[in-house]
Amino acid sequence: MRLSRSKIDLFLNCPKCFYLDVKLKIKRPPGYPFTINTEIDRLLKNEFDIHRAKHTAHPLMTAYGIDAVPFEHEKMDEWRDSLHHGITYPFPGTDLIITGGVDDVWINPAGELIVVDYKATAKNSEVTLDADWQIGYKRQMEIYQWLFRKNDFKVADTGYFVYCNGRTAQESFDGKLEFDIKVIPYTGNTDWVDGTIKDIWDCLNEDTVPHPAPDCEFCNYRQAAHKFD
Repeated sequence: MRLSRSKIDLFLNCPKCFYLDVKLKIKRPPGYPFTINTEIDRLLKNEFDIHRAKHTAHPLMTAYGIDAVPFEHEKMDEWRDSLHHGITYPFPGTDLIITGGVDDVWINPAGELIVVDYKATAKNSEVTLDADWQIGYKRQMEIYQWLFRKNDFKVADTGYFVYCNGRTAQESFDGKLEFDIKVIPYTGNTDWVDGTIKDIWDCLNEDTVPHPAPDCEFCNYRQAAHKFD
């Protein structure tokens, strides 16, 4: 069974929703597709790939004092393909293959890989990683770091979020949206990953549906609606 980074996050958010989704194939209602974010990801990948081919630093890396270049590897396109491939690791003692589709990987002079994730938003305030809901972003980074280490790569503890923030105070649109781009460092801690995957495996081998997370809006909605069914 392939277990993606997003399914691990689902388990941590609500074990019941995870069990319904992965084991019973009853999925949460889908959210709206972030098509603009997807296009920004594609454009950033194309831009960094130009420097990957030349073995040169992107201007953003230079501006933020990051001594690294985009990492060139024959499996880069495979690692980015979260739907069909991604970087994978068969977890010992289970039938789970952990997968994750990374946005980018850089490499520093010490030969350490730097995990990079692209994010996009549009708001008046400065982009940060301080909101409670952004724990999912941090876990995402840490799972990618864990996956590369399990594939015998030397990985830097600090990764980076390339965060694009659409300018909302422009006087006119003129058929284009301009962005401010900020590179935010994040020092990951992957100590929680192995234990969480073991908990997931135990959960999947149970015959009863686990209790929901108290703050799960999906479970709370189902419970409230069930009173009137």
